[in-house]
Amino acid sequence: MVGWAIAVHGGAGVDPNLPPQRQEEAKQLLTRVLNLGISALRSNASAIDVVELVVRELETDPLFNSGRGSALTEKGTVEMEASIMDGTKRRCGAVSGLTTVKNPISLARLVMDKSPHSYLAFSGAEDFARKQGVELVENDYFITPENVGMLKLAKEANTILFDYRVPTSGYDKCGAAVESPIVMNGLPISVYAPETVGCVVVDREGRCAAATSTGGLMNKMTGRIGDSPLIGAGTYACEVCGVSCTGEGEAIIRGTLAREVAAVMEYKGLGLQEAVDFVINERLDEGFAGLIAVSKSGEVAYGFNCNGMFRGCASEDGFMEVGIWE
Repeated sequence: MVGWAIAVHGGAGVDPNLPPQRQEEAKQLLTRVLNLGISALRSNASAIDVVELVVRELETDPLFNSGRGSALTEKGTVEMEASIMDGTKRRCGAVSGLTTVKNPISLARLVMDKSPHSYLAFSGAEDFARKQGVELVENDYFITPENVGMLKLAKEANTILFDYRVPTSGYDKCGAAVESPIVMNGLPISVYAPETVGCVVVDREGRCAAATSTGGLMNKMTGRIGDSPLIGAGTYACEVCGVSCTGEGEAIIRGTLAREVAAVMEYKGLGLQEAVDFVINERLDEGFAGLIAVSKSGEVAYGFNCNGMFRGCASEDGFMEVGIWE
């Protein structure tokens, strides 16, 4: 028996001028879902059940970029993606291109539990959802007035907004300055504000699990798939640890970031926080990202190389933290 631990995130790369009210709303949501997970763990729920429970709650709230409140494609629609992994036997499920599934993370869980596959996308995933009887809604349910405004900004700037939300007052207040643009696959991107969601848990049995869900990039090309549904990139869990990533998806994919945490623990013998720090510092090249992680021994850790990450973490020994900045 080990002590349980849990961590949640709402995205890395936070606008430094984020209004205090928005910061408080984010902290309140993170605290609420963290307590939801803690309550389930105290009732001896399994790690895989808890990560699904927490991410479902985050998908239902429009504050972050997943489920309702997802970023919009270049056509003004929502295409969501998610993945979940049970570290005990490295079972996993992932989905992409969802337009009507209310809770993508639960469909990913069904792919893991009720299909012979690990990953379903677009019309195939939607067909599977209907057969499984999951709750479906119109695409308009996911679209918020704020995101319609963000898409308008992105189109006016002729650029992609990383994952989600920037201030409507102008580009000079975005997380990455216009005069120092981020580069994605060699192309300059002038705005960076990701808010993907994720959860990692280790339960009292030492079982690790991870889950990640997102709407992706604002003004993204239809059909674009990021790191969140990719096992080993945005999500990974094994007998050693559970990891969920957030940030510049293309950089996370190139670095197989989530799997790298487990790899350096297994092959270099690093502790959890050491592994997280190593991966953030050595595997992102020039990309920006963050991640949360738990270990089989009940440790919890996080790291990021941008100016902030919405996160919360707690462990059975009484530790609890909710924060945004370093």
